[in-house]
Amino acid sequence: MADIPFDYNIDKQVRIPEDATIFVQQRRITDQTISEDTQRPIRTSTNNDWNPIMSNLFNLPFAFSINPQTLKNLLQHRKNIQPNSGDDKWSEKAIKGLIKRLTKASMIDDLQTALDTQSSQTRCVTIPRDAQKKLIEPNPSQTVRKAFHDITPVVAFCRIWRWPDLNTHLELRPNETCVNAFQHEKDQICVNPYHYERVVAPFIPPVYVPVSDRAVFDSTTSERMQIQPDSTVPMDFATSPADQQRTAVNSPASVQDNYEAMTPTQASINQQQQQQQQQVAATNFNGIQTAPIAYAETPFWCSILYYELNQRVGEIFHASLNSLVIDGFCDPNASDRFCLGSLTNVNRTTESEACRRMIGSGVRLYYIGGEVFAECLSDTPIFVQSPSCNQRFQWHPATVCKIPPRCNLKIFSNTEFAQMLSETIQYGYEAVYNLTRICAIRMSFVKGWGEEYRRRTIMSTPCWVEIHLNGPMQWLDNVLQQLPAPGTMSSK
Repeated sequence: MADIPFDYNIDKQVRIPEDATIFVQQRRITDQTISEDTQRPIRTSTNNDWNPIMSNLFNLPFAFSINPQTLKNLLQHRKNIQPNSGDDKWSEKAIKGLIKRLTKASMIDDLQTALDTQSSQTRCVTIPRDAQKKLIEPNPSQTVRKAFHDITPVVAFCRIWRWPDLNTHLELRPNETCVNAFQHEKDQICVNPYHYERVVAPFIPPVYVPVSDRAVFDSTTSERMQIQPDSTVPMDFATSPADQQRTAVNSPASVQDNYEAMTPTQASINQQQQQQQQQVAATNFNGIQTAPIAYAETPFWCSILYYELNQRVGEIFHASLNSLVIDGFCDPNASDRFCLGSLTNVNRTTESEACRRMIGSGVRLYYIGGEVFAECLSDTPIFVQSPSCNQRFQWHPATVCKIPPRCNLKIFSNTEFAQMLSETIQYGYEAVYNLTRICAIRMSFVKGWGEEYRRRTIMSTPCWVEIHLNGPMQWLDNVLQQLPAPGTMSSK
C-alpha cells in the first residue's frame, strides 16, 4: 500500500448543523448548573494512589453512614480485584462514596439483592444526577485505561461488579425495565450494574460471490462497472439527511442509540437462521452459482499512519485493543496510545511544530459492537473525512466533518459496510475494489481543510492521520480473490 493515501478531487467542508450544535451547548449549560464544590474535586490525601473517581460523591453532604458488614458484602462481589492493589483501594473508595450518596436507605439492600441474584428484575439503585455530571478520571493503576479516559459512576460500578475491561458508556445498553437509566435525563440516575447489558456485535451475514471464473455480465452490468474513482454505490436510507444530521455528533452525556444491541440469545438465533439459509442451494448471480464469504475479525482491528503535510512520519501503529487514544504526548510503548509527541521528523515545519503542541489529549477511538466511534478529547476540534459516515448521511463522499471538543461521532459500521458490499458485488470487480476507500478514514488535528479553508486537501494540513480498518479490508480482499478480473469478463 502506498505511503500517500487516496485523495478526492473535491473536498467539501460541512459544519455541524445548527440544531446539533445547540443540542451540545444545552448540555454544557446544564453542566454549569452544578455547584462549584462538585465541579472542583478536593484532594484530601497526598498518597500517590489517590484517585478523583467519584470525587463528586465524596464532596457532597453524606446521606448515610457506612455499616462495616454492608461494605464487606459489597466488596466481596468485585470482579478480578487483587487484595491491597491499586484497584482494591480505588474500588473500595468508590463503593464507600456510593453508599453515602444513595437517595434511599433501602437501596443498600436493593443493591445487595441485585449483586446476590445477578438479576435484572431488581429495583433501581439511584444517586443524584448532579453527582455524576462532571467527567472524572479513571483509576490510574489500570494501565489500559489510564490517562485521558473520563468515566462516570455508571461505568465505574459496572466495571467493579461486572465487566473489569469496560471502557465507556457507549459499550452499555440499559434494559427496558430501568426507568432511571442514564439516557433518560431524570434527576436520579440508576447505577445498578444489572440494569445494563453490554453491547454485542450483531451477526454479519456473508456476501455471495460467483464461484465460476467465467462469470457472465450483460452489457448493462458492464456499463455500470465503469464507475468513476470518486463515486460510490448509492444506498437507500429510511430517514432524511436533515434528521440524521441532528444526531451526527453527540455530547459525552448522550447515548449512541442509533444502533441496536443484541443479547447473546438474539445473536445466536440470528446466526442459526443464517446457517440454515446457507444450507439451502446456493443462490444464482446472473445464472452463475455463488458461494458465501463471511466476515472475520483480524488480530489488529485498525492500523494508523501519521503524516505531516504530505510526508509520512514514524512507523505504523497497529491497534489490538478496542479503545485507544491518539494524543500529542510521548509514551512510545503504550499499547492503548499512539503518542505523536515521540515521533521525530528532520523536515518538520514550524507550522507542524505549533500544531503538535496543541493536539494535547487528542482523539479517542472505540471499536464497539462492530462500530467505530471517534471522540474529541482535545481542547481544539478534530476534522474527519469518513466515506462511510458521509454515505450514511447522504453527503458528498469527500465531506469533512468537524467534531468539537468532548463530542463523538460514529465513523464506521460493519453492518452498513456489509450491506454496501453485498449490493456492490453485482457491479463487478472494479466497483468492489473502489470500496477500499470506505475502509480508510482521514483525520486532521487543530486545522481543517476543504472549500471553506485555504487548505484544500488534507495533505496541506500540518498534522493528520489515516486509519485503515483491517477487518473490512481483509473481507474485501477475500471477495476480490473470487471475482473475475476486469480483463477476463465478457459481455453478452
